[in-house]
Amino acid sequence: MADIIKRFGMRHLRGTPTAHIRHHRSGRLAHEGPGISFWYRSLTAALSEVPVDDRELAMTFHARTADFQDVTVQATVTYRIGDPAVAAERLDFSIDPDTGVWRGAPLEQLSTLLTESAQQHVLDVLARTPLEGALADGVGLVRERVAAGLAAEPRLPATGIEIVTVRVVALRPEPEVERALRTPARERIQQEADRATYERRAVAVERERTIAENELASKIELARREEQLVDQHGTNARRQAEEQAAADAVRAEAEAARTVRLAQAQAQAERETGAARAEAQAAWLRVHAEVDAGTLRALTGMQLAQHVPDIASLTVSPDVLTGLLAKLAGPGTGTGAATGAGGASA
Repeated sequence: MADIIKRFGMRHLRGTPTAHIRHHRSGRLAHEGPGISFWYRSLTAALSEVPVDDRELAMTFHARTADFQDVTVQATVTYRIGDPAVAAERLDFSIDPDTGVWRGAPLEQLSTLLTESAQQHVLDVLARTPLEGALADGVGLVRERVAAGLAAEPRLPATGIEIVTVRVVALRPEPEVERALRTPARERIQQEADRATYERRAVAVERERTIAENELASKIELARREEQLVDQHGTNARRQAEEQAAADAVRAEAEAARTVRLAQAQAQAERETGAARAEAQAAWLRVHAEVDAGTLRALTGMQLAQHVPDIASLTVSPDVLTGLLAKLAGPGTGTGAATGAGGASA
């Protein structure tokens, strides 16, 4: 908006580079151009201000697809006024000479013109497109159709308007339809997630099975080695028993041989001892055969005396002693013996 100041009953206008100012005085064009400044009288001046910068127009409207589904289209049109003089003649861009404010609403008129022009092209293209196709390719189709339609619209050049770009921000169905359309995709995604989960579980089960098989194989191998160890222990025990039995047999044979040798030696010794004893006995008998009876009696008494136990006291009657002395004295000595005996008895 231009800056207007009042000085000494006059008005001074200072424009901006993005606004095209037109000043008519008494029906004739006095000043024209962007960013100009000049003095004027408010009673004789007719001013108009046309913006020449690029402007964004956001629009939202509803349309119906070929399968009778309502969709919401959000688009943005960038435009500018390429011919300000024509635009000022076709639209009311006049401003108040005292305040510099537009008397009408020219930008709203432009917005309505562009929105309706774009909407009719959108309705035309979506009316022949089913909902799934519109959601899949509708953004590009709508953008191309709106850009081509606005470029071919005869009223826009006649008004001095140039279309810079057309952008389609979104094309959405009703919330219920959108949820219904999302359901298959969600189901597919869920199925993919479930499949990934099942595959992960399958992989985990396969790994657990591999681990279990490895553990089982380890246990089997351990059992086999334990069996071999038991067999080896048994073999060692049998071998040890056989070796012990062989050693015992050798030891028994040696002991038997030693016993036999001892028995033979003992028998030989006994034979030699018996022979020596027999020879001694024979010699003893021969000696006794050559000795008289009295000597034998004396020897017998001596041997008897050697084997008689200790006698603390002995009582001998006179009769026994007399007879014994008589036998010891022999014939011819009976009287002296008797006398001695009697003396001994007394």
